[in-house]
Amino acid sequence: MANPVLKPVAGILVLGALFALPRFVDSPYALHMMILLFMSISQGQSWNILGGYAGQHSVGHAAYFGVGAYTTMMLMHAQQVAPWLGAWAGVGMVAVVALAIGSICFRLRGPYFVLASIAVAEILRLSAINLTGLTNGAEGILATDLPPFKIGATVITDFSTKVPFYHAGLALALATITITYGVQHSKLGYFLQAIREDQDAAHSLGIPISRYKNIALVLSAALTSLAGSFYGVYVGFVDPPTVLGLDVSVQIMLICIIGGMGTLWGPVLGSLVLVPLSEALRSNLITEALVKAGVVNADSRTGLFLKENLSHAHVLLYGVLVVLVILFMPDGLMGFFRKLASRRQREAV
Repeated sequence: MANPVLKPVAGILVLGALFALPRFVDSPYALHMMILLFMSISQGQSWNILGGYAGQHSVGHAAYFGVGAYTTMMLMHAQQVAPWLGAWAGVGMVAVVALAIGSICFRLRGPYFVLASIAVAEILRLSAINLTGLTNGAEGILATDLPPFKIGATVITDFSTKVPFYHAGLALALATITITYGVQHSKLGYFLQAIREDQDAAHSLGIPISRYKNIALVLSAALTSLAGSFYGVYVGFVDPPTVLGLDVSVQIMLICIIGGMGTLWGPVLGSLVLVPLSEALRSNLITEALVKAGVVNADSRTGLFLKENLSHAHVLLYGVLVVLVILFMPDGLMGFFRKLASRRQREAV
């Protein structure tokens, strides 16, 4: 039997290493990758509360991600509101939107709810394009001059490097993991899992289904909004396709599907797969690896086709991943590893 002290000690060591990492890593690109990883974990954990534990598979979380990003960026650009204050305004805006959506969409079940969630995100995307006086339309909002973060008269950081964003992203990822853990081990989590397994049975047991679905939606949307605000501030630019596009919702959902829905560490594993894969596609690392391995010739028709098109094929690759996961790992990577561990235990006995 494993020592019960071992896990907390290992967790403290890992956290200490993560917080100290910028002291030993000078590469901005490495820090950028870690920031993207933390952001992905935050998005996955946020969706997991609604889709993993409550079983409400939303494909419209780009709506909450985009509203959070736009609210923060608009306040910073037009009203000079500091982003760490504007982010909470985004959370309030998203909570109102989520309650309005939940009161309507939770009357639907199964594929009808999925379609409704897509429709809501598309309505917001088209609104962002057409409300040019408010959102600057398709041109988006550019706001790169961040005010320094102060406590009183003391300047804590001026955001001149990626290190403050690294620590902010790490804090956000840890916060979403902690909240998900709290949900999983609370009455709310038990009720949500009962709703996920059988709504009619949960209702017969006296669980107010609509109330707990809306609680899960608001909590999930609020955390997604914080991730969107962080994205907007880090990148310094938002536009409708980037923060409100359907591919944003699909990627958020895939984090949990690949890692394992309804598990605490599933979104972390999913992020560890998707973030490097997305970056490899974007920077054509896969094509370069195939050329170096001699699989394809760089000047051949195939090599030129891959170099030109593979960087834009992330949605196609996501679809292939979904098919492979459903066929071979229906419970995600967490389910696969658990089955592997139980098989080894049986063989050892």
